[in-house]
Amino acid sequence: MQCRMFADAISKALTDSDPDFSIRFTESPDDTANVCKSSRAYALIMEVTGHNPWSLKERLQLCNEVKRKSPECKVVFLVDEKADTNLAGEVRQAKKDGFIDNFIYGSVSPTYLSAVIDTL
Repeated sequence: MQCRMFADAISKALTDSDPDFSIRFTESPDDTANVCKSSRAYALIMEVTGHNPWSLKERLQLCNEVKRKSPECKVVFLVDEKADTNLAGEVRQAKKDGFIDNFIYGSVSPTYLSAVIDTL
């Protein structure tokens, strides 16, 4: 996530809804695939924006690296559908094309986010 406060809020929402969720953060996108592998991550949530290093192109490249190192890890993209409707459409298409396991709009409730992660 590009905003640590937003990432902390998501982390809190997930742990509040299910104490069994164990949340890990990475300091840089470069660390993500290795952290997923070493922690045997079940799911990875990545924010997608119009800016580097959170752009769709970069996130899809990172998704490929994560899947290569941790094929069992589910990848979920989080996108603000109100701020960038075109990007939200591209993320939705990435799901249709099978590049990601799921996507979530930034406007969903924390309960819904937790439910989606739980059902992957």
